[in-house]
Amino acid sequence: MAFQAFRIPAPGRIELVAVSDPGALADDQVEGVMLASAVSPGTEVNWAFARQDPAQPASGTGYAAVFRVDRAGPASGCRPGEVRFCLANHASRVRYHGPSTLLVPAGVDAVSAALARLVGVSWSTLTTTAARPPEWVAVTGLGVIGNLAAQLFAAAGYRVLACDPLAARRDHLAGRGIELCERLPVDDPAWQERVALVVECAGHEGAALDACRLVRKGGEVVLVGVPWARRADLQAFEVLHAVFHRYVHLRSGWEWEVPREAAEFRHGSLRANLTAAMEWLAGGRLRHEGLVRAADPRDCQQIYSDLAAQRGGALTAVFDWSLLEGAR
Repeated sequence: MAFQAFRIPAPGRIELVAVSDPGALADDQVEGVMLASAVSPGTEVNWAFARQDPAQPASGTGYAAVFRVDRAGPASGCRPGEVRFCLANHASRVRYHGPSTLLVPAGVDAVSAALARLVGVSWSTLTTTAARPPEWVAVTGLGVIGNLAAQLFAAAGYRVLACDPLAARRDHLAGRGIELCERLPVDDPAWQERVALVVECAGHEGAALDACRLVRKGGEVVLVGVPWARRADLQAFEVLHAVFHRYVHLRSGWEWEVPREAAEFRHGSLRANLTAAMEWLAGGRLRHEGLVRAADPRDCQQIYSDLAAQRGGALTAVFDWSLLEGAR
């Protein structure tokens, strides 16, 4: 069965092309019709789309996919008719390792299910941090990951300070009980020793240094944002000095630090985090209005170009595959 999928043939180019039948379905595989797929503005746009090696063959891309099962291998653990989430590429049909998919709870729409992956990035930090509500948490960088991180920690009972130099990004969080500012208030005595955790989502060296200077002694700074390029003229000494003298726990925001499945003697799991994120998004505890651009897969070039240039008010896009004629 032929289907359509995104391919990146060169830096800054993406297209929707026909893809051949992948062959027989393995016993542990599941296949179905794509409902929605979410874009990661970092991993996909900054890396795959902008930096595709022109010497390499055209490649697919993807981050989060929601599909309806119509074929399931006997060892897949799935049933036809189920709506499932996985990490497949953008395509009109999904084929994936069944046990690695996640059943979407009843009542959760496809957009909320797809966006759960973006919430899950910072939920791993929520799972592993030593800070507990109602302590102060600061979030720097209010792209879609940072925005959802600020909402997540606020919804979990923390007091949240969210920072971004762009007023438009701060405006997305206005009226949600979150304190907003352009940058961390490192020179404001009123904030000294107040912040237990800084979730750095900008991938900016200056923001990371400010985080180490602001966080209370013995507090945590978690680097969630990827430093795609050098953006500040800083010396490592400045960061090391702040870490040493303020006893900062500086660590990676690696989401896969949390186990995929629940395990003995481990706290949390990615499966539980993603399921909860879906329910919180669908129920309004986390809100995505204004953050997400609903997109036709045929407009992929325009969508990725806009996200790369930060054009428009949306912070990311979710492709609606029902808009493709003949995709079914």
